[in-house]
Amino acid sequence: QVHLVESGGGSVQPGGSLRLSCSASGTFFRTLVMGWYRQSPGKQRDAVAVVSGSGYTNYADAVKDRFTISRDNAKATVYLEMNNLKPEDTAVYYCNAARGAVDYWGKGTLVTVSS
Repeated sequence: QVHLVESGGGSVQPGGSLRLSCSASGTFFRTLVMGWYRQSPGKQRDAVAVVSGSGYTNYADAVKDRFTISRDNAKATVYLEMNNLKPEDTAVYYCNAARGAVDYWGKGTLVTVSS
């Protein structure tokens, strides 16, 4: 079992920045593929960025060159640095941990981008 806790959400103006954190407990963190997903009202949950245990990263086209995912295996934490935020980035952001066919989810943190 993996327990995930997100933090760092909030309200920001367009063009601003936020940093999300997700702390994991309960298992060997390095063996997990970690990711951030987001869901806006009335829409499906979509992948934003993922990072493997070895540091390989992949991003959704909508956030490339603006968001950076990273992980600290010693602290069992994954981060999402979000820059140049846009109103369309407004969503609940969820941390995900995956090992094989098993997924674990955090409860989510709200990010609101508005002037």
